[in-house]
Amino acid sequence: MMLDMIPVGYMAKRVESKPDFLKNYQVEDIYSVSNCISDQFADYTEFWKHNGYWFFDSPEIIKALATAHDINLQGTKLFYYEVYKDQYDEEDSVWETFKPEKSMLTNVKVPVDKQLEGYDIVSFSMGHAPECSYLSCNHMAETIKVNRHCLIETFDEAKTLLSQGVFKGCEPGPCRIFAIYTVDE
Repeated sequence: MMLDMIPVGYMAKRVESKPDFLKNYQVEDIYSVSNCISDQFADYTEFWKHNGYWFFDSPEIIKALATAHDINLQGTKLFYYEVYKDQYDEEDSVWETFKPEKSMLTNVKVPVDKQLEGYDIVSFSMGHAPECSYLSCNHMAETIKVNRHCLIETFDEAKTLLSQGVFKGCEPGPCRIFAIYTVDE
């Protein structure tokens, strides 16, 4: 884990192949944090088992929720996320701190084995829940270099692109840089 990254939790997602509208031929599938293309395993917010970052503290919580509510996890992929400690306010071109929703317990179990897949940039105009990925939802993967999972390869590159204003106007509100890991289930 990088010193400036915060463990925020897990999500099971149904990974989709590259959509036809995305013209980057290097992209094979979408590992984005957002729910716009690769769906989360369920509309989980109604169960209130997520943490203050709107993810899950452990894979076991996801499995228990799926069992309790008869949600099929077959065909999902488990992701673990870390987020950069500051979010970027494009309107004022400043990095600012943010905190998890304090009314919700956050106690993320960091995985022993994890595989870094890349970095995503995600909008947070409504506050705590992740919204759209600048790379996939906003087609920015067509103009900047991304890997086969539609993610930026390095944190430094993601932060530099944000600071240079490359994504200005993609989505309203501040955005955050996520490290996306795959983990064994």
